[in-house]
Amino acid sequence: MSHDTLIHRIVRPVVRRIAPIGVTPNQLTSVRLVTGVVAAVAFACGGIWADLGGVVFLLSMLFDRADGELARQTGRMSPEGHRYDLCVDCLCDAIAFIGIGIGLAQAGLGIAPVLLGAAAGIGIGVLFWQLNVTKVIELSRYAMRHRGVVVDPDDALALVPVFVWLGLAWPMLIVAAVITPAGALWLGVLARRPKPAVQK
Repeated sequence: MSHDTLIHRIVRPVVRRIAPIGVTPNQLTSVRLVTGVVAAVAFACGGIWADLGGVVFLLSMLFDRADGELARQTGRMSPEGHRYDLCVDCLCDAIAFIGIGIGLAQAGLGIAPVLLGAAAGIGIGVLFWQLNVTKVIELSRYAMRHRGVVVDPDDALALVPVFVWLGLAWPMLIVAAVITPAGALWLGVLARRPKPAVQK
């Protein structure tokens, strides 16, 4: 992914200020984990808690970008920290959809939202593995650029709270439960295609 997305630019000035005080990238990743879990629990509670969960989810996304930004600014990049970051990102995004499904179920929609939330969460987990571990495709190719502003595909998750606030969590969950497994299946097919021979 790009390291100069819109969200990176938002957090960069704050990261510059906290870099000298000794905060580590892994500490920011841990805050990302805590805020991600809090957001998922709030989504699961439904009602006004789900609205507050949307705010916390956006905050969690800022910490997602801030940890890597801090690592680059302070030269503290490491394979272990990168793996920790990826695992936390995957978990937080997956449990957010599961939490939304539980919240909708409590609103009287039955077990279907829970199953759809689980499908979306599992789909996200598989996509993370394919994109960040097996690297089936290069995500930067799919980033949108306009007048120097870059938006990565996973920045679209910032729309999740918006749909929750607008009362559109149920249709969003249905779409997510279809798109994420379908995307994972498509990438799985791509991964099995033989690579073209390199001409000498």
